[in-house]
Amino acid sequence: MRPIILFVLITATFQAATARNLQVELDLKGRWLFEIGDNMAYAKPGFDDSDWEKIRVPGCWEDFGFPGYDGFAWYRLRVTLPLELKNKSLFLKLGRIDDVDQVYLNGHFIAGTGSLPPKYTTAFNNRRSYYLPKNLLEFGGNNLIAVRVYDEWGCGGILENDVGIYSDPDEINLRIDLAGNWKFKTGDALNWADIELDDTDWENVMVPSMWRAYGYGDYDGYGWYRKDVVLKNDLRAEKLILVLGKIDDMDEIYFNGVRIGRTGQFPGEKFGNRNNDYYRRDRFYFVPSHLIRWNRKNVIAVRVYDVWSIGGIYEGPIGFTTREEYFKFKKR
Repeated sequence: MRPIILFVLITATFQAATARNLQVELDLKGRWLFEIGDNMAYAKPGFDDSDWEKIRVPGCWEDFGFPGYDGFAWYRLRVTLPLELKNKSLFLKLGRIDDVDQVYLNGHFIAGTGSLPPKYTTAFNNRRSYYLPKNLLEFGGNNLIAVRVYDEWGCGGILENDVGIYSDPDEINLRIDLAGNWKFKTGDALNWADIELDDTDWENVMVPSMWRAYGYGDYDGYGWYRKDVVLKNDLRAEKLILVLGKIDDMDEIYFNGVRIGRTGQFPGEKFGNRNNDYYRRDRFYFVPSHLIRWNRKNVIAVRVYDVWSIGGIYEGPIGFTTREEYFKFKKR
């Protein structure tokens, strides 16, 4: 698995396309634990941070006893999530950060904005809003949020605007949340959709996220995702729809080796259009019941072609919903 070395600045176009009507559930402004320097162990829930300082968030770290400091620093906060939030789609808002950030939830990387050295790009003006995968959350229990920040110069830190956990009342209700680790590989071969393909040497990536967040800063072209999922008998009576958020740019979806849908036209196809708005479209794909292997492994394979910019399955929600929930969502 290649290390996470690059985080690409989200463009204004994508920010506008992904605007949400979020409602506050937990206000996280206040005292966070803080330490300068850089150590990936700081992302782990079990790390002993008892000697860390407390610093106000939001606020400039140079104003709280670290004048002139440029470089890496980490923030940590433990949060208890009420059980009543379990059925809501949750997002972490961190306002503006100077300059680059990586966010970890209970030890797992979930998102980031900007580019770290040696290909540094500031994300100073971007407001952060990150989807929180349900399968990484402990409802009714303790959760660790760890934020790695790199400041090139100036104030440094989680600076201003809303900081907290928010819900999206307009989001579709998922029966199975598939946000989290998926297999990923650049290139293109149609047999990569096969259910028995050995993908053990593929890279593990977080979905949703820009594939350029994993070191593909200059890559435009084909990439494939794969995910194993077991569908249990309690869903057998439902008509299932696969929800894949937003994808940059075109995609084909395979379920157990059979194509079940597509959005856009790939290079070389008749009427192919490079000037498109496919990246703005929500992806919903009906899964024919006869393709589902109940109580056994099923394989989702997603073929993506990126024309330019961020690339990949970049926004959630990601998972399975029912046709009943889909109709409710479309009526909102």
